[in-house]
Amino acid sequence: MLNKMRRVSIAACLLLLVGLLVASSAAQKRASYPDATWERVDSPAQLGWSPEKLKLARNYSATIQTAAVMLIVDGKVLDEWGETATKYNVHSIRKSFLSAMYGIHVWESRIDLGKTMEQLGIDDNEPSLSAAEKKATVHDLLKARSGVYHPALYETPAMKAARPPRHSHEPGTFWYYNNWDFNALGVIFERSAKNTIVREFKTRIADPTGMQDFTIDDGQYVTGPDSVYAAYPFRMTARDMARFGLLFLRQGAWRWTQLVPRDWVAESTTSYSDAGESGGYGYLWWVAVEGRHVPGVTMPAGSYSARGAGGHYILVVPAYDLVVVHRVNTDIRGRQVTAAEFGQLVKLIFEARTGQ
Repeated sequence: MLNKMRRVSIAACLLLLVGLLVASSAAQKRASYPDATWERVDSPAQLGWSPEKLKLARNYSATIQTAAVMLIVDGKVLDEWGETATKYNVHSIRKSFLSAMYGIHVWESRIDLGKTMEQLGIDDNEPSLSAAEKKATVHDLLKARSGVYHPALYETPAMKAARPPRHSHEPGTFWYYNNWDFNALGVIFERSAKNTIVREFKTRIADPTGMQDFTIDDGQYVTGPDSVYAAYPFRMTARDMARFGLLFLRQGAWRWTQLVPRDWVAESTTSYSDAGESGGYGYLWWVAVEGRHVPGVTMPAGSYSARGAGGHYILVVPAYDLVVVHRVNTDIRGRQVTAAEFGQLVKLIFEARTGQ
């Protein structure tokens, strides 16, 4: 009798496993992804979006300094306008790209987030790091909580002005949007990967997602006397950035391949610090908290974004199955779209959602 019950139990478990696999396969088949080029939705109205109200968003963007917009719903282009095939500097969106690659290398046990700067041999030019600063871990840097306030490269004037005094906070105790953390993370990553950031990005993310325009030459380094750790800006088109946003919307999966670990996507887009009206901050991602994320808009729970100076955004809104990519031609000095202007644009985009 006991053996019969055991056989029944094993059979039930096998049936459950088969059912889960079938459900997972069916979910992957339902999820749409672009092929060599993006496919446009046949009817926005059938997906619950008003073409007339989307036009209001487009018209508003023409009154500000928007260069390009792409709206991705159901893995397809809901709407797009502007220079979506033009490469612009992504500025700080480079940090979210690096976060994704950290997730891959942590999963492969190439990077230990618990390692300290001392253990990794990380220091900087004079005034060099103190013994207390060297206690900061890779995990602290990913959350911008290192407590290392050494001068850094590629800082905006606002970042420099907000930088706390040296040695004012212990590692892990205080959040400050810190280019020293982000640039040091780049060097730590390259040492672990034994490769450059841009080559790893191309191999691990750009090529598997079929980015149309990205090449090795689209990455560069910014060096200078303030620090030994270079910044690593990228140039990219809106239509390639949309693929990165869709990868995260699909929880790190691209069709049947898990490019970025699913758990890392969730962990890196969880808030660990209060970022004021921007909500919170994860691992090099900005995260909506209690609706706060961009000015003038109540953001659905679970939303997050990558952001670059001047008004560059990859906004991911899982509740609406939506990715918003926004570009500004910041190659022209003085061009920018403010957070408030972007918020108004997002508000108009959300108002175009009928929810049918």
